[in-house]
Amino acid sequence: MNPLLKLESVCKAFGGLKVTNNVNISVMPGEISAIIGPNGAGKTTLFNQITGNLLPDTGKVLFKGKDLVGQTPQKIVFSGIGRAFQISSLFPDESVLDNIKVACLSRMNKTKKFWRPMLKFKQATEQAYAILESLGLESQAQRFAFELAHGDQKLLDIGIALALKPELLLLDEPTAGMSPEERKVTQNLIKKLWKEFDLTLIFIEHDMDMVFDIAQIVRVLQQGTLLAEGSPEEIQNNKEVITAYLGEEL
Repeated sequence: MNPLLKLESVCKAFGGLKVTNNVNISVMPGEISAIIGPNGAGKTTLFNQITGNLLPDTGKVLFKGKDLVGQTPQKIVFSGIGRAFQISSLFPDESVLDNIKVACLSRMNKTKKFWRPMLKFKQATEQAYAILESLGLESQAQRFAFELAHGDQKLLDIGIALALKPELLLLDEPTAGMSPEERKVTQNLIKKLWKEFDLTLIFIEHDMDMVFDIAQIVRVLQQGTLLAEGSPEEIQNNKEVITAYLGEEL
């Protein structure tokens, strides 16, 4: 089986600071994995290079064997990579339903099928409601997005990404700013969505309980370099990782 996503010698520097330094990663289809590391390790910068928000200085970002480097973020999204951000990117003055419906319509307009506008609108509404049900947000469909609690706004952001029907979903600190109770609910929901939508999923996270509970593979970045990768058990027992990161975190 070939990797769904493969990074080859990806490097990015700002001035003299190498934020990602010769990163090589292979992500297999159906995998759920975590990227961890201290603040400033290059985790979000790595996501930005995968999604086209930043251009690597050198290296390749291969998705299904095709190099994405140089493509626009929009083209990368419609190639099958979705992303939910650390800070939610919503339409705050629109309803919860409309936030997801817009994403559904955007995806439909990229297909080669010339459906009637009313048929598209009906199908987008049905698909949006289905996603809200999966997220447990169906009862809040008519509320404005800005009225949602912080945790629900993060879920809505994930829903927008799901509406684009990604094969690979990137989540940047999905539980940031949540209470312990909200984190546990979100942790269980991410596992559910991964299975329900048949996703390959990569998430950045500082909550080690969540990382070691749901990730099949954990990758550790330190100062832009891939320090280690392996199963949760292997990472927990890796002396370099403990010295550099886990010992301090735990």
